[in-house]
Amino acid sequence: MHTKGQLEWRIRSIVCVLGLLILVSVDGADVPMTILSSAVAIGAVCLDGSAPAYHFSPGSGSGVNNWLVHMEGGGWCRNTQECLARRDTYRGSSKHMPPLSFSGILGNQQSSNPDFYNWNRIKIRYCDGSSFTGDVDTVDPNTNLHYRGNRIWLAIIQDLLAKGMNKAQNALLSGCSAGGLASILHCDKFRSLLPATAKVKCLSDAGYFIDAKDVSGGQYIRSFYQDVITTHGSAKNLPSSCTSRLPSGLCFFPQYVVPQMRTPLFILNAAYDSWQIRNILAPNNADPEKTWSECKLAINKCTSAQLNTVQDFRSEFLNAIPRMGSTSSTGMFIDSCNAHCQSGSVDTWFSADSNSIRKTPIGKAVGDWYYDREVVQLIDCPYPCNPTCKIVKDD
Repeated sequence: MHTKGQLEWRIRSIVCVLGLLILVSVDGADVPMTILSSAVAIGAVCLDGSAPAYHFSPGSGSGVNNWLVHMEGGGWCRNTQECLARRDTYRGSSKHMPPLSFSGILGNQQSSNPDFYNWNRIKIRYCDGSSFTGDVDTVDPNTNLHYRGNRIWLAIIQDLLAKGMNKAQNALLSGCSAGGLASILHCDKFRSLLPATAKVKCLSDAGYFIDAKDVSGGQYIRSFYQDVITTHGSAKNLPSSCTSRLPSGLCFFPQYVVPQMRTPLFILNAAYDSWQIRNILAPNNADPEKTWSECKLAINKCTSAQLNTVQDFRSEFLNAIPRMGSTSSTGMFIDSCNAHCQSGSVDTWFSADSNSIRKTPIGKAVGDWYYDREVVQLIDCPYPCNPTCKIVKDD
């Protein structure tokens, strides 16, 4: 039986995802989906046992040996009930995945994606619920749930290597939300699988989830992530640079992983990330009286006391990311928007009125960082100072 909180979580997630699918601007026609049937033989399968999938738009011209691998987001499932709720949807099965078009960082127009438009561009579909970290060999016949996210990631990367990524000159591993977290957790592994001569970097969009207390003083997100790790058998696939020092439950939080990363990382995140405010700062179980119900959906509806708490959360977020100037290889674009995932649409990525900091749009910031044109460590002023902010629904 589902608890009221679980049902609310699922309904909210579905509504947010559908909203994103409707609102995101696209650059062209649907990109064909590759069903990796060969992965089934090694158990690299979605929650329902179906083959994993990805979308591939080949590179051209100067980008033919450059590869951008982007991982789809979509939350997590932390127990059997939540994973069953995803199993027969596009979040748990390639049988139910809708077609999609590329835009933003994956767009094919030079005018709106000047640095990556002609690269080989791939979007890995998300159907495991563990940020591509799970690996449990046993399958319960009563549920037919397969926890195999890490196998999916490896199988698709190996397939891309065989299709030419083994000759990459430039490569970028990116992702949004749960996929953005995956781009951090898999970053150094990705680097190790590509040619030593390649320039390899990683981008996390809205994936820098912080270890913070909620409004009740509890640590809801810690227990949530620990449940995800336990259910999916993820501990063995988290970066050993973290798990060798800390409990595995902490190694789902980027702030404990990033300091030991060897591969350059760009952190793209809203300091008032809408998902984090709703689910880390003010989750439903920490707000039984629903006093945060309006504020956490739109911070312009917060009371003055709530806004002070939200500003404190921003400060905690800024304390959790690498210090500015600590290394030039780390790029940052931390705006003051109440948004979640900003690289997937041309409207927020690179347009005349896209989200900007000091007149620099996200697409230019990422390109300048990737190609070492300049050090990019942009942190916005506190809310409500940025008039370029757009509302971006969750992935």
